[in-house]
Amino acid sequence: MTMVRSFFFGLLLIPLSGCGMEEGAGPIHPGVEAVFADLDRDNAPGAAVGVLLDGEVVHRAGYGIADMDHGIPITPGTVFDIASISKQFGAMAALLLEGEGLIDLDADARSYVPELPDFEGMITPRHLVHHTSGIRDWPHSMMLGGVTYTDVISFDQILRMLYQQEDLDFPPGSEYSYSNTGYNLLARIIEVQSGESFREYTDQRIFEPLGMGNTHFSDNHLEIVPGRAESYAPDAEEGYQRVVNQLTALASSSLNTSMDDFLVWMRNYETGQVGGAETLERMLLQGVLNDGEVLSYAYGLTRGEYRGLPTFGHGGSWAGFRTNFVRFPEQNLSVAVFCNVSDCDPAGRARRVAEVFLEAEMSPAPDRDSQQEQQKSVTLSLAQLREYEGWYRSVELDSSYEVVADGGELTALHWRNRRANLTPIGDDEFRGDAPWLPLVRFTRDGSGRLNSFTVTGSRVRNMVFERRRP
Repeated sequence: MTMVRSFFFGLLLIPLSGCGMEEGAGPIHPGVEAVFADLDRDNAPGAAVGVLLDGEVVHRAGYGIADMDHGIPITPGTVFDIASISKQFGAMAALLLEGEGLIDLDADARSYVPELPDFEGMITPRHLVHHTSGIRDWPHSMMLGGVTYTDVISFDQILRMLYQQEDLDFPPGSEYSYSNTGYNLLARIIEVQSGESFREYTDQRIFEPLGMGNTHFSDNHLEIVPGRAESYAPDAEEGYQRVVNQLTALASSSLNTSMDDFLVWMRNYETGQVGGAETLERMLLQGVLNDGEVLSYAYGLTRGEYRGLPTFGHGGSWAGFRTNFVRFPEQNLSVAVFCNVSDCDPAGRARRVAEVFLEAEMSPAPDRDSQQEQQKSVTLSLAQLREYEGWYRSVELDSSYEVVADGGELTALHWRNRRANLTPIGDDEFRGDAPWLPLVRFTRDGSGRLNSFTVTGSRVRNMVFERRRP
């Protein structure tokens, strides 16, 4: 698709205000345009892009199609679900509420939400902010229980799952493990202490003061949102298929916003219109573990560096949406990329955009070649595999798997999930070929009899499924 733009706009710098900008306006920077040339099409999904340099918009554009059923193009006013970029708004809301004296980030979370199980070790809101609570991540837990990402997954369902958890992955504050569930609990604490819904509180304290009129946390998956993009993924026929988004995971995800509105938010990191300078400085304070180790994760933002330049930002991924926000504070450059297709690589594109403006200040590009070690498998006889057969149940997830030795392989069957093959890699240890069963360890009682298996992944550890019958 040839975009209706004039390079006359490339000479313009547009100051931001609380008001929405004209949808067709630029400016367009040729270097940024080149990064998204492959998405400049009228028959496929794409991206919205915004770049802010020294408080001025230097690139603002849409590429590709927002709604393929109706051929509606992406513009800077198109509304996206920006997935986990949402977390910085949850963290900001917590800091604002703390400033009102209504929340103590170091208090026991159960003093605010008594439905939370009485886990060993006290969980605080600060643990939730920095992903150090030990609370299991709901996407893996729910998938393990048979929930698919295209199901209706509501805020209330996530909380009910949390209230049924029986254990933590680790003692609070001892380790870092990214947990969307922790941010959902943070949202619930904000609701309890503010006396408002999380959506109402963030609307009144963040979005309305900034004039972000096309921004809200989705708390109803059936709500009609004018100008909203659908999400897509490539299909087997080299085309695209829709990926349904029915998630309302407050604070961790589910923020609906446009690039025009997000440009206003990026400028807030410079002006402090909402929160003020002190709160914005606190947003960048990194988490600290019990042993004193300093984490890269701050308040819904990850601090790091790219090619020698300090950065902070966050990425997001849900359904077919892929998003990235990165700021180079010393150079006063902010970049946001919102994609509505799963193979877009927004983080890579955002870094390439930064290189357009900052290449002369950057260190040499890193060598991207890497070699991955493949974990070796071991061989078990059919008789050995059959020892693991049986029904295994998780009370926590209210879900069961049947493990069978089928055709010389060990397979885990679930009534909703596809069959998962388990490859032996060590003593009672198996690697699964499904994302919800990445590592399965069978356990035995004192007499050596199999009594359970546990599931461990990057964000869920040792989820127990007890053997109910052989």
